[in-house]
Amino acid sequence: MRFLRLAACSLPAFWLLVGTAHGQTISIVTTPTGSFSNSAGQAMAKVIADKTKLRAIVQAQASTGFDEVESGAVEFNVSNSFDSTFYATGTGEYEGKGRKPAMRYVGSLIPYRVAMHVRADSPIKSIAELKGKRVSSGFNAQKTIGRIIDAHLRNAGLTYDDVEKVPTPNVTRQAEDFMSGKVDVMFFALGSAAIKQANASVGGLRVLAVDTSPEAMKRTQALLPGAYVLQVTPNPAIEGVTQPTNLIAFDMVMNTNAKVSDDIVYQVAKALHANKQELLGIFRPFALFNPQNMAKPLLDVPMHPGALKFYREIGIVK
Repeated sequence: MRFLRLAACSLPAFWLLVGTAHGQTISIVTTPTGSFSNSAGQAMAKVIADKTKLRAIVQAQASTGFDEVESGAVEFNVSNSFDSTFYATGTGEYEGKGRKPAMRYVGSLIPYRVAMHVRADSPIKSIAELKGKRVSSGFNAQKTIGRIIDAHLRNAGLTYDDVEKVPTPNVTRQAEDFMSGKVDVMFFALGSAAIKQANASVGGLRVLAVDTSPEAMKRTQALLPGAYVLQVTPNPAIEGVTQPTNLIAFDMVMNTNAKVSDDIVYQVAKALHANKQELLGIFRPFALFNPQNMAKPLLDVPMHPGALKFYREIGIVK
């Protein structure tokens, strides 16, 4: 049987098969188990399996999945919007690697609301106060995470040169280092299983707000094109937010290869668009999913014709 894979950014392979009564199989490759993308990928796999004639496999791995998508070894990946643009255009972390002509866009999903977290009893009250503190760095298996942390530091007028760098391979190891006391701050997307684990492990978390001034956001967006500010209010499902807090956000997007069949991409786009409540029932951050925004343009990445066909049918693109 031919296997289709849907990738999502990043650790050692972990597989979860969802749906057994259908024929063709698709795989969803995500970041490590417990990450935001992994949790979202599991929700998407369940909905795709339930609402189409496809089966779905979730795989957690160390790489982003972009190379596999471009080569045709993997059919889909889920990433953030700016990393998709960087990869497709050979810029950012992919500088010098050339444009990737096979990359195609499927749709925009939910915003990654990301934050720097400290222990609830930490004396650190702002990102600027991370100066001289221990901050995870390197991220050889997930270069994008280092870029996002750097963007937070620059938002506060700092750079990595202003902190004590503690090398780590990926975002999950960074969380482990935070829980064990090796670093003073932890970066993660709100709603991640790893955040809940860290919150329980260290006796509570507190997020650090970003500076929303035009100058600060210009510094942030220089590293994260398309990033924007969302204000997050206290919610029992969100650890570390005790008052309205401004955080950085950017979109989770799904990408594919130009050679993936129009029918497969059409089915996947349609299933996700039509089933917000089912997605929300599995992973709470899908409360922020606006299906009508799925056709939101992705800078420098053409939309796959299978997705475009569906969006034209329902009238959200012309």
